[in-house]
Amino acid sequence: MKMAITDETIEYVAALAKLDLTDEEKERAKKDLGNIIGYVDTMNQLDTTGIEPMSHVFAYHNVFREDLVTNGSDRDNILANAPEEKDGGFKVPRTVE
Repeated sequence: MKMAITDETIEYVAALAKLDLTDEEKERAKKDLGNIIGYVDTMNQLDTTGIEPMSHVFAYHNVFREDLVTNGSDRDNILANAPEEKDGGFKVPRTVE
């Protein structure tokens, strides 16, 4: 079931993308979009029963470290190098009047 790409479809998509296409570019886009939809139709005909969906072609594992608090509540050491401190926090110059 191949979906027909009309001139109106191309003009609508071009307007959404804020593109000003020439007639030649519209014809090329119509052909390209038709090929893409044809490929998707072909893929939809495949039997994927028992195949798990995947987000990547290769096995992908989180490479980030576990998010652990390492400095705890060592406020005194954190503020030791602060130019100014007020009420247990950094004091910064006022930037908005």
